[in-house]
Amino acid sequence: MLRFAANLSLMYNEVPFMDRFAASADDGFAAVEYLFPYEYDAEEIGAQLQRYGLTQALFNLPPGQWSAGERGMACLPKRRAEFEQTLSTALHYAQATGARRLHIMAGIKPEGVNPALLHHTYVSNLRWACDRLAEHNITVTIEPLNLRDMPGYYLTHQAQAHAICAEVARPNIKVQMDFYHCQIVEGDLASRLRAHWAGIGHIQIAGVPDRHEPDEGEVNYPYLFQLLESLGYDGFVGCEYKPRKGTSQGLGWLRKYIQGRTAH
Repeated sequence: MLRFAANLSLMYNEVPFMDRFAASADDGFAAVEYLFPYEYDAEEIGAQLQRYGLTQALFNLPPGQWSAGERGMACLPKRRAEFEQTLSTALHYAQATGARRLHIMAGIKPEGVNPALLHHTYVSNLRWACDRLAEHNITVTIEPLNLRDMPGYYLTHQAQAHAICAEVARPNIKVQMDFYHCQIVEGDLASRLRAHWAGIGHIQIAGVPDRHEPDEGEVNYPYLFQLLESLGYDGFVGCEYKPRKGTSQGLGWLRKYIQGRTAH
């Protein structure tokens, strides 16, 4: 049976962030993820995870100035020193929370910069990060994002991400496959999942096109859940969606999945 992680940046917004751990545990989640924890004390987050028996599935490195439109800096040639500092910050939070996966955002492509230089910078930074994090048994993930939600983002396609991982050539780098982003950019989700299976390190879900619960829209999630099970996926499935109304009230899809599996 698949294991699901509540994304506390998008879910349980009815309560303050530090109360979302209890709320997700009450609804039966065994793990959580979120975009960025850096407004909060790392040790306090770790205490909440321990208090409610939750696993920290994943979070992102600091993205730069998010409010100014920055979305990471790993591909940006002039930001190497700052990138290295963000890794140190994220590592502190990973150690406090027990996280074993960190997502490194590529960044928005700057105008007028040679694409070959962006590529070289990205690969170089990823190699450096993988080597640094390997000492702590942490895996790096990179995630293709759709340009509708993230205009100008450097990494957009599954094949592109897997080719970069092959070039980085480190055992602790994987691709984060978000079915929401992949459906918008490429579609053909089941075939892409099978084709790239060995290189996938984390799965995320949301309904398409509106990014609500995975029980509406154009993606057949019951089929994909069955496929993940048949492939032997043993990681967490991150629920990175915006609830239509209340978070708990919208979990009928999860209760239906659990009932279907426990009935066998």
